[in-house]
Amino acid sequence: MNEEKSNDSWLDRLGNNWQKTTVGLKKLLPVEQVTKTVVDWFSISDERLAQILETVRAKLPTTEAILIGKPQAGKSSIVRGLTGVSAKIIGQGFRPHTLHTERYAYPSDDLPLLIFIDTVGLGDVRQDTQTIIQELEQELERETHCARILILTVKINDFATDTLQQIARQLRQKYTHIPCLLAVTCLHEVYPQDVDNHPNYPPDYEEVNRAFTAIKETFAGLSDRATLIDFTLEEDGYTPVFYGLEAFRDNLAELLPEAEANAIYQLIDKDASEEIGNLYRDTARRYIVAFSTIAATLAAVPLPFTTMPVLTALQVSLVGLLGKLYGQTITPSQAGGIVSAIAGGFLAQAVGRELIKFIPGFGSVVAASWAAAYTWALGEGACVYFGDLMGGKKPDPQKIQLVMNEAFKSAKERFKKVK
Repeated sequence: MNEEKSNDSWLDRLGNNWQKTTVGLKKLLPVEQVTKTVVDWFSISDERLAQILETVRAKLPTTEAILIGKPQAGKSSIVRGLTGVSAKIIGQGFRPHTLHTERYAYPSDDLPLLIFIDTVGLGDVRQDTQTIIQELEQELERETHCARILILTVKINDFATDTLQQIARQLRQKYTHIPCLLAVTCLHEVYPQDVDNHPNYPPDYEEVNRAFTAIKETFAGLSDRATLIDFTLEEDGYTPVFYGLEAFRDNLAELLPEAEANAIYQLIDKDASEEIGNLYRDTARRYIVAFSTIAATLAAVPLPFTTMPVLTALQVSLVGLLGKLYGQTITPSQAGGIVSAIAGGFLAQAVGRELIKFIPGFGSVVAASWAAAYTWALGEGACVYFGDLMGGKKPDPQKIQLVMNEAFKSAKERFKKVK
């Protein structure tokens, strides 16, 4: 229901913008100046995009999670569990941040809800522990509006944790206000030999209890809470794949401010992708409404076929801009390919739109309505396309077509009401 109200609000803005634009265009002669003038009025600069993103970013309940643990201790699995993104996407998403840390923002760098800082090289005797600590301290000294939490990851059968203890001790002494969660991972590695799957949570095996107690004692005073998790891959054969996720989520929530805790719950909820998609789409519609207004105004020029190349270029630019918003850097040719891929059966209608201009008086109005509605629908479809990519999923053509058809229908009906 909220999504529908938001959509109606943006469609109202589309109609109002077009009405104001056409009034202004009546004062412009000759007609050849129309295209350049309208594009100038509604051009979207990188600076303007940055301003909008910064405004939205400042209001986001973003959590910065600093993951500290040895390689293969389950840090990337924690990212998968909290975001639902595939292991392949996560592997591509982490980027070097400093010499000993990597950064991954979800859903994107521009509008992140979760930012993961992963320590690399921990446990390598060739690495200087103090250098790692200094880099983490520099990260924690950086001013940010994000809530922060330290997550220590330890495999349940790893008791060589002196380096991790040293890092945790120094950080906790200096940053007492930053909460710390101890996540004990890879539980299945100490299950009894006759057990081939996870039991009901929490696991009540002597081997698990004994090891967990010992690790908690080792890290006494260095963490605020401790939890058992076992996040595996589908091919490992354990179910559920994210064993202990709810307990992990609840422990995180207890240590985070209310807004950030609610965001964590929404992320793990089955409707998380829809909630995140609505956030991005609301920002994207700032651009969709502007480009739809341009398209309508250009299509109103009563010269059949002369505006098609300009409209096509306009729509390709819109898709490229939306891709950037969703963290996808694409070339104009790639954007054109995406337009072709998601537009589907609208192409034939586009030709019909241009031919109808031959009807005196009536054709241009219909063409303008069609162009605005189609550009709006294309923008909505692109949001679904890029949203799937950002979430690590393969775009679903049927879902995109359904969204475009609904968006086209509602935009065209709303546009017809504009006098």
